[in-house]
Amino acid sequence: MEAVAGGADIVDVKNPQEGALGASFPWIIRQVRGIAPKNVEVSCTIGDLPCLPGSVSLAALGAASTGVDYVKVGLGCVKTEEQAIFLLRNAVKAAKDYNPAVKVVAAGYGDAKRAGSIDPLLLPKIADEAGADVVMVDTAVKDGRNLLTFFSSKEAKRFVDEGHDRGLLVALAGSLGKEQVRSVFALNADIVGLRGAVCTNGDRLNGRVTREGVRELADLAKSLQNQAAAMH
Repeated sequence: MEAVAGGADIVDVKNPQEGALGASFPWIIRQVRGIAPKNVEVSCTIGDLPCLPGSVSLAALGAASTGVDYVKVGLGCVKTEEQAIFLLRNAVKAAKDYNPAVKVVAAGYGDAKRAGSIDPLLLPKIADEAGADVVMVDTAVKDGRNLLTFFSSKEAKRFVDEGHDRGLLVALAGSLGKEQVRSVFALNADIVGLRGAVCTNGDRLNGRVTREGVRELADLAKSLQNQAAAMH
């Protein structure tokens, strides 16, 4: 597995052909979990789903049953804070009733205005009140523009700080490259999600993840973490 060989801490299983948070097949997710060493965590998405809490909860249960460490729930469909909390709370219950140890990720979009989704700055509160473990912001439209094009450094810092204040892990993703990785770690994010930057030809849809690409950015991330630790 190229991501593991390159030093990834978390392997995220998704199907980009079905959207930013496109879901893969359960048997593929189970196969990845079976191949990845136990010290490498595995996450999966449950898809860009409509606002149907029952359907989302069933999808969350299905994802938890594959043995993953993280179940990523997209909130692109929700329009209000109340709607988001209700949907996410039920997804959390479904996943954790099956496996209390599984971590649920509340994922929204930095380019929310063009995606027609909820303000990402509301996500830490939503995740906290719904009982999720991780709050994440990504980009919905994959046109080469990265997260920080839509989500200013000031907004991203506020997002990270509020997530930490609420006891959540914070993840940032969205067409991030080498320079953005530096910026993201300066914001003190816990997890950085990368795909296109570690694929052949930078192609997140048709390219293949390479261990060389993963290694370069994993080494950079660890170096930045060590620098931050030394300063403290």
